[in-house]
Amino acid sequence: MRIHSLTGRVTTIFEFQASLSTFGCPADLNRFTQNMTSPTLTLPDDSPAFTNFKNGNETELTYELKWAAWRWLWEEVGCRSIGFEVRLEGPFGRIADVVGLGPGSFVYLIEVKSSRSDAKRDDNNERSVKRLQEKKSDIESSVELARAINVQTETSSRPADDLIRSEEKLTRVEKRLETISTKFNDPAYLRCADYHYLVTQDRLLRTTEIPDQWGLLNERGEVIVEAPKKQVKRVTSHVLRAIARANTRDLMKAVGVKVERRERSG
Repeated sequence: MRIHSLTGRVTTIFEFQASLSTFGCPADLNRFTQNMTSPTLTLPDDSPAFTNFKNGNETELTYELKWAAWRWLWEEVGCRSIGFEVRLEGPFGRIADVVGLGPGSFVYLIEVKSSRSDAKRDDNNERSVKRLQEKKSDIESSVELARAINVQTETSSRPADDLIRSEEKLTRVEKRLETISTKFNDPAYLRCADYHYLVTQDRLLRTTEIPDQWGLLNERGEVIVEAPKKQVKRVTSHVLRAIARANTRDLMKAVGVKVERRERSG
């Protein structure tokens, strides 16, 4: 079991016990900490309900990493309210892969990344967006120039080829702008939780590649990089509602409950 100190540092129960002894705390207090062991989780090998919690578009690796995050939150942090696919920014906000509410009402937000490209996709900032917008503007100028040349030299195939290539480049950049994500560096997303973590396979990312304000867990639930604690507004009831909604949805899906929309009479 781990305890978050007032400084935000994650402390193991053994370190906590040692500090009690150092400061001459009474023996009965030390005996109390010996009983503060966190229960461990055993995931089922063959359970239809457990399988049904998995999203249809989710890989086995992603699902395993989500449960590694859940186990870490339960066993190490002491969270007893945990949910998958939780919207902390409201009904139309971004979805966090795993969210837990721990002791002290601290909120833990964990993003699952199963590949380097998946991790890099969300690690953009406003500078990245501005550079892409500038690139789009340059390509638009090239397209206009290629169109003008193409009109003047209709008998040649080269200007037409240049125009096609420029238009294809423009399409790619426009699509990139539509999907670019600044999630890891977005102040609004960072205000959603006290602690933000990525969970990946071990050594998928170098520690120097972890975004500012984020920590890193591996698939065994080991802390590779500790996340710094943020000063965020206490929103306990909001987080509990968001987790409850997510768990209600997942439970109904797991046991096969179907929701049908129907018009209300009167």
